[in-house]
Amino acid sequence: MSLSRKECVPCKGGVPPLSGEELEQLKEQVNGWDVVEEHHISKTYKFPNFVKALAFVNKVGEIAEDQGHHPDIFLAWGKVSITICTHKINGLAESDFILAAKIDEIPAS
Repeated sequence: MSLSRKECVPCKGGVPPLSGEELEQLKEQVNGWDVVEEHHISKTYKFPNFVKALAFVNKVGEIAEDQGHHPDIFLAWGKVSITICTHKINGLAESDFILAAKIDEIPAS
């Protein structure tokens, strides 16, 4: 099943963060996301202006709220940078990649 078709699962803690081969397999399923120190994933999206970048941020916010999984979002003129991790385990879980895949499906406006 495609990651974007799955739902984020709330982390209750007490599970180890993903590492090694598990991370590599999930990274292969999301285009352009960087795995940083096996702790978080990040990606920067480019836009022709501030208004389109802001519209994208609002769509990301809707998805994040729907999934109950909230990324760090940096908005600037013409770009949006997103960082995702699971704070309860201080690392990465499958839900981080699910959210990334869902964000990637937001149509360019």
